[in-house]
Amino acid sequence: MAVIECTDVKKTYLSGQVEVPALRGVTLSIEPGEFVALTGPSGCGKTTLLNLIGGLDRPASGDVLLEGRSLNGLSNSELADLRLRRIGFVFQAYNLVPVLSGLENVEFIMQLQGVGKSERRRRAAEVLASVGLAEMQERRPAELSGGQQQRVAVARALASNPAIILADEPTANLDSKTSLALLELMRELNEEDELTFVVASHDPKVLDFVQRHVRLVDGRLDSDT
Repeated sequence: MAVIECTDVKKTYLSGQVEVPALRGVTLSIEPGEFVALTGPSGCGKTTLLNLIGGLDRPASGDVLLEGRSLNGLSNSELADLRLRRIGFVFQAYNLVPVLSGLENVEFIMQLQGVGKSERRRRAAEVLASVGLAEMQERRPAELSGGQQQRVAVARALASNPAIILADEPTANLDSKTSLALLELMRELNEEDELTFVVASHDPKVLDFVQRHVRLVDGRLDSDT
C-alpha cells in the first residue's frame, strides 16, 4: 500500500478578489521507503503539495490519502493527531524551541504523544546519536551551528516513528559542505532504516541523493523520473 496517494489534487488561493491556482490537478503516489525530490520554479506548487500531503492545508478538490486513509474527512484535531503520530516535518527555519536543549526539543514531540519520561529520554538520546549529535544533546539551539540545528530537526522528525518525513527546503540556510552532509544523512536513514522522505527543494544537489525526481511546473506534474 502506498504511503501517500494524491488524486487530481487542486488548490487555489485568494489574491485580493482573484483566485490564483497553486495546484491544477496533481496525481501522485509515493511508496514506502522511497526518497523523492519535489522540484520546480518558484510558485510551481511544491510547498503547497507538501503542505497538503502533511495535512497542514486542505485541497480545494481531489483527495489525499495517508496509508490508505483519506485526509479530506478529518477534523482539524484529527489532522493534528495524525501529523503528530505519522508525519515527521523538517523545515527550512529549523523551528526548534530556543529555550530547550537538543535533547528536550526531540523529547517534546514524544511528550505530546504521551510517551513516558524515561522512554522518551532514551529514544531522544538514541536518535540524536544516530544523526551524529550524541555529544551535543544538552546544547540549546543558539549553541549549535545551522547544520547541527537541522540535524536536531531531523532527529525530532525521527523520534515519533513516522510513516513519512516531509522536508521543505532543508538545505536552504546551510553552506554547501553542510548541505551535502545533511543530504548524505537523509540518504543513509532512507537506505538503512527504509524511511520514506519527500523533499521539496530548489537545491540541485538534492537530485544526486534521491531515488525519484518529481518536477512541478505551473501547478501541474511536469515529469516523474
